[in-house]
Order: sequence, then C-alpha cells, then structure tokens
Amino acid sequence: MRIVIAEDSAIVREGLVQLLTERELDVVAAVGRADALIAAVGEHRPDAVVADIRMPPGHRDEGLRAAVELRRRHPGLGVLLFSQYIETRYIDVLLADGPAGIGYLLKDRVVDVDDFVSALHRVATGGTALDPDVVSRLLAARGAHEGLGSLSARERQVLEHMAAGLTNAAVAHRMEISQRAVEKHVASIFDKLGLERGENEHRRVLAVLRYLGH
Repeated sequence: MRIVIAEDSAIVREGLVQLLTERELDVVAAVGRADALIAAVGEHRPDAVVADIRMPPGHRDEGLRAAVELRRRHPGLGVLLFSQYIETRYIDVLLADGPAGIGYLLKDRVVDVDDFVSALHRVATGGTALDPDVVSRLLAARGAHEGLGSLSARERQVLEHMAAGLTNAAVAHRMEISQRAVEKHVASIFDKLGLERGENEHRRVLAVLRYLGH
C-alpha cells in the first residue's frame, strides 16, 4: 500500500514514516505543507494519505481543505485525517458522497500503532475510521441526532462505534460485552431505523450514513 504523509511537525512526520515503513507500508512521500501534499499525490498516486489538519502557512484548516481538493481530483483516494483538533468546517464537503474511504483520528487518543495501521488499511480500501468524539462533534454541529430518538443509549453507543469503522468483534471488545450482545443491538438498530432485511454490510453502511446525517 502506497502512502503520502502530510505533517508539519518534523518529529511526528519522521515518526510516522518509520512506524509505517516498519509495518511494510510504502511511504512514497512525506511533506510538511498542504500545497506539497496536493503535489505529492498528483506525482505519486498513492492509495491513501495521512494528513494533519492545521498546517502552514495559516495553521488553521489547510490540511482539511487540501483533503477536500484531493477527493475532488482523485475520488478513490483514501484520506485519513490525523490531528489534535476536531474541525467541523469542510467536513460536510469531504463526506458529501458518504464516509467510504474517509478517516479522522485524534492524535492523543491513538494508543496502539497496530490500531492506527488497521484504520489506515480500512480507509485505503474504502472503509471508514472515525473517532467517536469526532462523530459526536459532527452530529452536534449538524443537529443530525434527529430521527434517531428511538435508539437506546446502548444502541446509540454501538452505532457510534460502527460509524468509527469497528467490526462487531471490535465493538464487543471496546464495550466489554459479548459479540452476541452486539449483534442483537445491531439487529435492533436496523429495525428501528427501518432498514429492510438484506445484505448486512449494505445495511451497516446505510445505518452509518443515517447516523452521520446523509
């Protein structure tokens, strides 16, 4: 898998390069500016990018705006935003076609490198990896809780983890409940959201899209 990294902190940037290279990922470019990120993707055509949000010159949302532009130019590109901050501006545009191939993780909440690499693989192959805090902030910004009032607190928590891209087994581990209990919650979520019976992965995507307000 070919990766481009965009991170203005030289120490963090080099650390990411080393960690991903050690796990046999091909880091084809590592840059420190948003404009350099756009150029590197055009040159190397990676499978995914890992980008900070606040980058030079303004250190506001340059990385996020670059991600939006990259998705416009390269629709199949996986984008994993990796930041200390939750920034809701432009996220609606980034998620306009759904959450497939989009990730947003918070630096201070990633405690396992293998989890990070797993999230990167999901994003590169069209999956989703959204930190639950990011999902909650997006929902608050949009008022997207509307229509989900029938879900119990436990079901909402399960759906939040589904939106973060976790499998049923991973949700069970995170919530410290059995996988069977998760499966029951997921089935109830499908029923309460009125998602017709069919292929479970399709209903899972529809449930996440509903949760994210699309």
